[in-house]
Amino acid sequence: GAREWLVTNGIGGYASGTIACTLARRYHGLLVAALKPPVGRTVLVSKLDETASYGDHYYPLFANRWESGVVEPDGFHNLERFHMEGTTPVWTYACADALLEKRVWMQLGANTTFVRYDLRRATAPLSLTTKALVTHRDHHGNTRASDWPAEPTVEPVTHGLRVLAFDGATPLYLLSSTGQAKPVSNWYLGFHLGVEAYRGLDAREDLLHAGDFGVTLQPGESLTLVLSTEKAPNLDGVSAYAARRVYEHELLARTDQEGAPPSVQRLVLAADQFIVKRSLPDDPNGQSVIAGYPWFSDWGRDTMISLPGLTLTTGRPEIAACILQTFACFVDRGMLPNRFPDAGEEPEYNTVDATLWYFEAIRAYHAATGDSDLVRGLFAVLQDIIAWHQRGTRYNIHLDPADGLLYAGTEGVQLTWMDAKVGDWVVTPRTGKPVEVN
Repeated sequence: GAREWLVTNGIGGYASGTIACTLARRYHGLLVAALKPPVGRTVLVSKLDETASYGDHYYPLFANRWESGVVEPDGFHNLERFHMEGTTPVWTYACADALLEKRVWMQLGANTTFVRYDLRRATAPLSLTTKALVTHRDHHGNTRASDWPAEPTVEPVTHGLRVLAFDGATPLYLLSSTGQAKPVSNWYLGFHLGVEAYRGLDAREDLLHAGDFGVTLQPGESLTLVLSTEKAPNLDGVSAYAARRVYEHELLARTDQEGAPPSVQRLVLAADQFIVKRSLPDDPNGQSVIAGYPWFSDWGRDTMISLPGLTLTTGRPEIAACILQTFACFVDRGMLPNRFPDAGEEPEYNTVDATLWYFEAIRAYHAATGDSDLVRGLFAVLQDIIAWHQRGTRYNIHLDPADGLLYAGTEGVQLTWMDAKVGDWVVTPRTGKPVEVN
């Protein structure tokens, strides 16, 4: 249960978990939707618990760790192989002489996760039953059935189920073009999140068993379950997966790394997972960079430091240009935002160095592309930034005329990359003239 996987959707949403399919973090889930892209990350589907019936035996393919310390069942004993196909995790389960493959991926630009099961080999039909365990909470939180405002509503719709966790919640759709859906609505209590316990945090999770999907597969057949905030997503698992593969093939082609070692190809595909859409009032196609999954939203400093590696090295300068223009819209009193809060409030500006890294990112873009038009377009913003730093901006950030060095710092605010803060206590305030800033 120590090894983990992650897939993303390009708008801040993701799915992640352990290879053993146990929940170990509050951030594990098959659909962690970005309800205010690229933030507002909300766990909607935690897991699918699958059982195969083949011959006269039942084979659990899932595993749960409970508060009591017991792991039950231990379906990972039926896992024959795990590998990655591009960014897609693939599990191969052996049930006697049958081989069942499972894949999980997300649709680009949508809060939609596909889970596909393919019966690769069998000498008889295999019946698959899948329990959907759901919730509706911030990805930094935990679920308590006892705190739930009202009984969730699970109702049948065409091709599946619609779950409304509570009044005003985002509806969740659990759909399949071939599986038979049955609503259930029953709480499972006391899942144990081992990583959160290790971190000293609340480690208990309760989940709603929303419903079941059942199907009998003949050798060569497949079942796709679609977990989505959209009413009518594509239900065809074959075409949806083909689109994902084409997209990743094009990423490698752009980088000119198709013949590169697998490790380099993996880095190119991983780099793409951090680039997300951040719509602006006058530009719906603005872009930004997630500073790290699963905790972080988009941060100014991390975006500018990583921009050359994520976009220029990978042959995608147009994305670099878009990110640089997006951040220009957020420059305020000569400063770039430190971070965009996860709930989608106003950006926070407590950073002395993100704005300086912005200059460096623009320099790197120009060096790689020779595109002077972008620099011309941003020049007035850059001039304004320098003027604000010369006369002084927020948090006492100003140029000291005596020695030409940048001074920064006020009581109770952390401004450098050493930004740990516990309550009102700034761990390393570093008020003055930090060496790496100057």
